[in-house]
Amino acid sequence: MQKSWSGSRVDLHLRLDAAQGRRSALESALRDAIREGRLATGTLLPSTRGLASELGLSRGTVTAAYDQLVEEGYLTTRPGSGTTVADIPPRTGTSPTAAPAPPGPRHDLRPGLPDVGAFPARSWLAATRRVLADSRSVVLGAGDPQGRIELRTAVADYLGRTRGVVTTPDRILITSGYYQGLSLLSGVLARGGARTVAVEDPSHNVFRAVVQRSGLATPPMPVDAHGACVDTLTSSVDAVLLTPSHQYPTGVPLHPGRRQAVSTWTRTTGGLVIEDDYDGEYRYDRQPVGALQGIAPDRTVYCGTASKTLGPALRLAWMALPRQLVQPMVEAKQQADLYTESLSQLVLADLLTTHAYDRHVRAARLRYRRRRELLLARASAIPGLAALGVPAGLHTLLTLPSDWPPEDEILSLCARQGVALRGLSELHIDPHGRPSGVLIGFAAPPEHGYRPALDALFGTLQKLVTRP
Repeated sequence: MQKSWSGSRVDLHLRLDAAQGRRSALESALRDAIREGRLATGTLLPSTRGLASELGLSRGTVTAAYDQLVEEGYLTTRPGSGTTVADIPPRTGTSPTAAPAPPGPRHDLRPGLPDVGAFPARSWLAATRRVLADSRSVVLGAGDPQGRIELRTAVADYLGRTRGVVTTPDRILITSGYYQGLSLLSGVLARGGARTVAVEDPSHNVFRAVVQRSGLATPPMPVDAHGACVDTLTSSVDAVLLTPSHQYPTGVPLHPGRRQAVSTWTRTTGGLVIEDDYDGEYRYDRQPVGALQGIAPDRTVYCGTASKTLGPALRLAWMALPRQLVQPMVEAKQQADLYTESLSQLVLADLLTTHAYDRHVRAARLRYRRRRELLLARASAIPGLAALGVPAGLHTLLTLPSDWPPEDEILSLCARQGVALRGLSELHIDPHGRPSGVLIGFAAPPEHGYRPALDALFGTLQKLVTRP
């Protein structure tokens, strides 16, 4: 027999075994709930009268059960204060909190993560208040699969003035993160007859796998000092996935001549460019390079995200689509999850239109530039380390001396010192014979923890230089 109470103090589902008798069944159900941690220490239980009414028992039965559990030490009671759960440790292996998750690294220097401690909480809260005051019924109603028009309008304006993207609100699609957007697009392309999407080598292995799961082949394009070698593109390639502003992971931008070559390829073959502008706001030596989409807007899907500026947990990203892809992409989004949550969309739209978002990005740009300079200064003190890429983004790639231990051993040594990095090898389609290196993210640690993180990292690497 299953029973639930839903009083003013606490809700709890109880399983009462009718074979035990009512009092014994209630005692056992409460005892198990306390042992398993479902009734936490200090929880105030309903009155005997209230619980008896909710469970369909006599008040005397509930009173007797409470008294028995007080004597056993599971409950405590004080005159005028009611009956509460005593401090009883939950049984090992039964409570979700009994086995806490292992702690994360002390120093998180993985690439692609922003300093979420610098999230513009005050601006976000102020915008949330404005949105709820002005649009509460809109926020809580059903959403638009394409995304809130307020955010699509704000994003179109922002991309035009900051990234040189040529688009309009009706060609913007809001997705629950870049991962979802790329997954939807890969499916749409595959259903439309596409068979091949060329990818940079090296490139982000997670997103490469997203494309492959739709049944699309992913032939590699080598990357050199001028970015992806786009001269390998042929008419047999249906689309190409590029990170032209700041190649991931090498950090080099696509050479202007190669940008033009990609544009020519799209016109002559009808191929599609998928532009991942994952950290395009962050260029530290000059103005960010404009989006590739600006020179081929009808053959480019531009993809941007708030995960590198605000935080990945927001799950907010956007795509500027060629007109012919809008309808199939909106339909795919609707089939995937109907629509992206509305409140965050409207809050971000507010931040964009009031330029609070711009101010946050400018402040982050200054902070990350200082961090990158400090990282490079520390790296230059160790012979053989070489930094690749332009001053941009949230990570730096360091190639390793040839006489050092293997990359995976170096990652393990750093991990034992509490430092989390990422290796280059896993990002190659075929790592055999390819350069090794480590990707160091300089954005994620809080401000007070950045120098200690560098101390731990370079203290470990320095030992590799001095060891016999």
